[in-house]
Parts: sequence; C-alpha cells; structure tokens
Amino acid sequence: MTASNDPNKGKRRSAQWWGKLDKDGYAHRSWMKNQGFPGEVFDGRPVIGIANTFSEFNPCHGHFRKICEHVKRGVWEAGGFPLEFPVFSNSESQLRPTSMLYRNLASMDVEEAIRGLPMDGIVLLVGCDKTTPALLMGAASCDLPTICVSGGPMLNGYYKGEKIGSGTHVWKFSEAVRAGEMSIEAFMSAEADNARSAGHCMTMGTASTMASMVESLGVSLPANAAIPAVDSRRYVLSHMSGKRIVDMVIEDLRLSKILTKKNFENAIMTNGAIGGSTNAVIHLQAIAGRMGVELGLEDWDRLGKDMPCLVNLMPSGEHLMEDFYYAGGLPTVLKEIGDFIHKDALTANGKAIWDNVKDAENYNTDVIFPLKTPFKPNGGIAVLRGNLCPDGAVIKPSAASPELMVHTGRAVVFEDIEDYKAKIDDEALEIDETCIMVLKNCGPKGYPGMAEVGNMGLPPKVLRKGITDMVRISDARMSGTAYGTVVLHGCPEAAAGGPLALVQNGDMITLDVPNRKLHLDVSAAELEKRQAATTAFSNPYDRGYSKMYVDHVNQATDGADLDFLVGKSGTPEMRESH
Repeated sequence: MTASNDPNKGKRRSAQWWGKLDKDGYAHRSWMKNQGFPGEVFDGRPVIGIANTFSEFNPCHGHFRKICEHVKRGVWEAGGFPLEFPVFSNSESQLRPTSMLYRNLASMDVEEAIRGLPMDGIVLLVGCDKTTPALLMGAASCDLPTICVSGGPMLNGYYKGEKIGSGTHVWKFSEAVRAGEMSIEAFMSAEADNARSAGHCMTMGTASTMASMVESLGVSLPANAAIPAVDSRRYVLSHMSGKRIVDMVIEDLRLSKILTKKNFENAIMTNGAIGGSTNAVIHLQAIAGRMGVELGLEDWDRLGKDMPCLVNLMPSGEHLMEDFYYAGGLPTVLKEIGDFIHKDALTANGKAIWDNVKDAENYNTDVIFPLKTPFKPNGGIAVLRGNLCPDGAVIKPSAASPELMVHTGRAVVFEDIEDYKAKIDDEALEIDETCIMVLKNCGPKGYPGMAEVGNMGLPPKVLRKGITDMVRISDARMSGTAYGTVVLHGCPEAAAGGPLALVQNGDMITLDVPNRKLHLDVSAAELEKRQAATTAFSNPYDRGYSKMYVDHVNQATDGADLDFLVGKSGTPEMRESH
C-alpha cells in the first residue's frame, strides 16, 4: 500500500488540524502556507515530524542539517509531508554539570512537541549519548509510528601512527600525564587527532552502544549503528528511513508494537555481545518504563552473564567503529548470537529481526569474533547486590581487570567529587593499589544528574608504580568510553539514604563479581549507629528544572526517570488553540 491509495488518507491525527473546513482549519493551513507549501500537501497525506537535535554546541550533531535534508527527500518521495522541528540537543561534551541531568528535560520537550503538533509519524535524529534515550523516551510516551536515524560515529582517530579513540584516549593520556609518562605538550598535540570528523565517539562508548541498542531494539533500519557519520551510506540510510516512516504510518506500526519485552531482551543480549556501555542499563530501564514493559536488573544479569563479548573495540579492545562497520557491523553480531535472540521480534522495516540479519557476512574476524571463539568470555553487565547496594549496582566485566574481580580492600572514601579532586594528588593520602576507592553523593539526586565520575583517576603515587587499575565504587556513572574495575550505580544512592553514605575510611569491602556480591564488612548494629548520626540530604535548589529533577528523580534501578513521567500518555485529541 502507498500514500496514493491509502484508505485512511484524511482520517489521521493531522486532520484534526488541517482537515477542517472552518476558521480553525483555515488558520492552521494559511499560516503554514507562508513557507511556500502548496495547498495539496494538506490533502491528508501522512505528516512526518522530524525531531532534529542539531546544535552548534553539540559537535556530535554538526552534520544533522544534511542528515535531515536526506530524510525529507525520502518522506517526499514516499508521498508524505515532512516537517522538521528542533528539540533540546543534549551535548555530552559541553553541558554542565552533566548531560544526564537534562536527559529527562529533553524527553519532555520531545513528548510535548509530538503531542501538541500535527504529526502522524516521527523520525528521531539522534547520536550523542543522551539524545538517543531522551528522544526515544519522549516518543515512547506518545506511541506514534517512530523510526530512529543515528548520526553515526566519527572517523578513526590517529596520533603518531597509533589508532586513538575519542574518550578512551582522553582517560589514557590524562593518566599518562599524571604518571609522568607523557608531557603536557604531547597531551595537547593529541587533541586535534582525537576527533577529526563530524559524528559521535567512535569507540564502543555510550553513543555507539545506544545506536546499537536502537538497531537491536528494532526501531531503526538495519546497519544504522555503525555507518560512519561522513560516509555517503549514512545519507542513503537517512533517505530510506524517510521513505519507511511513511509506510509505517500507513501500516499503523507504532512503537508499542516494536518496543516489546522480546525486543528489550534482544537489546540486552546485544549489549553483552558488543561489550556495550553500562549506561545502556539506565537508558533502557527508562525507555521500558515509558512503554510499560517490565524490565529489571535481574533481566540484565540473566541475559548478559553468559553472553560472550564478540567485538574487539575500545575501550574493551583495540579497534573503532569505522572498523566495526567495514567488518559487517551489528547485523553480523546479531547473526552470530542468533541462537540466543528472539528471532521473530518485529522491527521498523516490518520484518522480523532474523530476516534482517540472517545473510550478514563477517569480513574481519579480528574485529568481530565468531561466537565459538569469542574476543572475551563475558561481555554482559554484571549486577551486584549486598549490604552496600541492596537495590543493586553494576560492573562491566569486559572492561575490568580479571585479577580484581574478586578483591577485598580497605576503603578510601571521598565524600563528593570536590573531596576527591582535593585529595587524590596529595602524596600524603593513605592509599595503595590494594585499597578500594569509594565516591559518594554522585547519584541522581546527589550530583545532581548522576555524572560520569565513577571512573576516578588513580593517585599519582600508584600510577608511578605502573598500576593502571584499582577497584572503584560509587553511586555515579562512568563514560562508556572508559575502562577499569569500576562498580557503578550503587542503589540506593548516598543522597537517598543508601548504605554508601555510611562507609568510612578504613572499612573493609569485598567485591566478588562471580558471585555477584558487594559487601561492606561492618556490623548491622554499627551501620544503624552511623545512620542515626547522619544528616538527611536536602534539595539544594529552590527553583527551576533542577529543583523539580531532584524532587522527582527515580533511582538508577528505575532508569533515573522523573517519577511523574513513567508510563505512556498517548496522543489524545487536544483542545483547539483558537
């Protein structure tokens, strides 16, 4: 079926604005015509809203004006009417105090725009870390036909002949400077080689992980995850996505038909196979919450613990997203794990996911390893529990040091990120590589926004020994481009009264990843005594979005969404504006 013989033409949601032969319809149509649109575009054809996150403050999205134009071409070609609208562009690299604080705000922007404007289907232009979950969360709340187009990763970075990854080598080079192994001049000269084209981080960080989640969830066309941002095939995919969304509207293929429990489980398994970011946990929990799909941390552990990591990409490996695309991209990974995934899960092109990937080929087994000989034995997210995190914490085994996966050490405590920064370079700090670094008050409420500070840099006196990893524990997140034996998302967070707030210098802590345990060796009676002596957290903000966020944000286990945004609102007919 095409737009020309569509039996629902003129009966869709957009007809509430443009299909009326009265003063309201007159007003809605006539003001649109001042842009040069001919009257025929208001004839009932599918109206496609294109949510564009272009911003010059968001370098990951510097090419989105061009991406958008290609989407529009596809919509026009399929007989639809494309209309671009701007939404909050959540720049990971520029926004303070953390882009995660504004993910939920961006989702509200998207949700209200979709609900309030005359569109029948939506194309989400995403890429930078928080834009993908934010736009999907907002669209999920409205439940119209929706397709995602990711902006794609940057080209590989190179420094003095060495392949370098955006994010990953920021941490690596920074630690080398602090250890006295790299000059500040060399550090600064590497800056220009780090990000040499438009696009998001080209490591398997959060941006690439979420692009892969989009594809494995089925809300994009195949190959969306890995095509480089400046490759012409990225523009072809954009064009084809524009064509496809028109058909999705005609078929009434809504997000609720795609974002099912099967699709979320496929995404979790895919995250393990690619060695994806821990941030995927929080974002998929939030998206599932908007759809009303029951998804818990147990699902992540159940589906991820036996999933080997097949993808040799930084930060867990040595290659980058450009190499991943040339090797076959995500379809090749999905084919390799075909015996695990739900093969019948529906995707945006109207086909089952297995039909999309069953003929994929692997062109480089040094980048995408076969399932029978994986890159690493375990790529999934491990969920830890114990008296230090009764509601759960997570760790990424593929990025951790095997010798630290079972470890007992003395706690060195930092009350907040400022305390850490004030102490970490002090040669008098009583710390060595056997200790466990503990950072408090960096969760959703405490930071606020749950910043990516969990991968604390090691003290220089430890780095000088050639030590590059220590166990680190916090209620924070870490960048998907980072690495190390880092326990994250401790719940409840310290600011919400969690046990992490009670840890003191000198306490002994045991991490036991194989048995999924994180234990503070302090008696219950002593913890009760400490709890009684603590001062309850109070919201430091008295106005604006930050106050609303701190008052209403859920914990990481529930996706750190705002409590009043969980669940669908749909797109009911709105009151007229005249």
